[in-house]
Amino acid sequence: MTTEAAGNSSLGAARSAKNDEFYTQWGDIQREMNAYLEYDPDVFRDKVILLPCDDPEWSNFSKFFALHFMGYGLKKLISTSYAPDSNPAGANYAPTLFEVDDPKYDSTKTRVNGKKFVLESKDINGDGVVNIDDLQWEYLQGDGDFRSAEVTALRDEADIIITNPPFSLFRTFVAWLVEADKKFSIIGNGNAVTYKEIFPLIQTNLLWKGATGNATDMVFGVPKGAPVKESDRLKAERLGYPSDDDYDYTRLGNSNWFTNLDHGRRHEPLQLMTMADNTKYSKHKEIKGVGYEKYDNFDAIEVPYTDGIPSDYDRVMGVPKSFLDKFNPDQFEIVGTSQRWFGAATKIYPKQTQVSASGAQSAVTKLNDQPALKVDQPPAGKTYYIVGDDDFVATYARILIRRKDVS
Repeated sequence: MTTEAAGNSSLGAARSAKNDEFYTQWGDIQREMNAYLEYDPDVFRDKVILLPCDDPEWSNFSKFFALHFMGYGLKKLISTSYAPDSNPAGANYAPTLFEVDDPKYDSTKTRVNGKKFVLESKDINGDGVVNIDDLQWEYLQGDGDFRSAEVTALRDEADIIITNPPFSLFRTFVAWLVEADKKFSIIGNGNAVTYKEIFPLIQTNLLWKGATGNATDMVFGVPKGAPVKESDRLKAERLGYPSDDDYDYTRLGNSNWFTNLDHGRRHEPLQLMTMADNTKYSKHKEIKGVGYEKYDNFDAIEVPYTDGIPSDYDRVMGVPKSFLDKFNPDQFEIVGTSQRWFGAATKIYPKQTQVSASGAQSAVTKLNDQPALKVDQPPAGKTYYIVGDDDFVATYARILIRRKDVS
């Protein structure tokens, strides 16, 4: 990408090393940051930006913000990297020429210590601009784990934290951010909205989806030879990311941004029909001519599609988690989730008999994990549950919402 290359002359000779990281693409970073800037052109001005676990020798985050350092009016940019010997993917690590050619290079520290990269408003090489060529670096005392006192001190110095943390540490990373009351924009798995550590933050408007929702496929670079599903490789290729000399590419459709930086899409009201009009005109067979069913175990109605939310219904509705991609806090409030840990169910069923689509029966308690709809007769070719003399079908997990103007 030409804009990336323009700001990367010092690191151009860096060679790729295999690891298990998913490298965020320049375009995905640019789209998300542009959404924040459209809403508030000064969102980054005079701010200290921290990019933890982000090495500019490999990652686009540091390159992107270094290129835009002056345009965004940044005060300071800090990146930290994770030591190869502390990283399960570090077996194939090799230091780059950027590091090896520097007098500070240490053959031991390069493996056991993380690194810190800092860019400030100093034109060190005298070329008239502040960019990645003015980046200064040093070894950290420790391995660069974001939970260390060393990196935590950098967190405390920063105004905004932006990165793609390991998905396996997403809960821990968010807690690390929230305890410091920091602004942030991070990438995570869309299923994180169901985590009991994450959902309360969404419910209380301390965290929300970024401007790039699940409707936008995100492509990530992976080390050459890393396992990639053929369908995801082909989708990445169709999106403009064929394999190259350095990386293969994969599409992760359930990845998106989580943030507490405001953006305009968060305040776009959903255009909805009334309950009567949905029942008459909806494009969804589950609603058209049928209407809306009430759950047996929650005090709410089932709304299986976001565009099927009735504009005139005053009480609680169960909607898909994809609703959060279009959630407008001025229009709706989130009152809960159907996840069992939240405790919103109005009843708990005894052990049920699950009847699979093939007719196989088993004793389960699954009906207590999701909203249940009572049916007059067992559905053909679908899984259902028997409780006493009654038959039920289960929906997917739901977000429980209510119109803001009737709260």
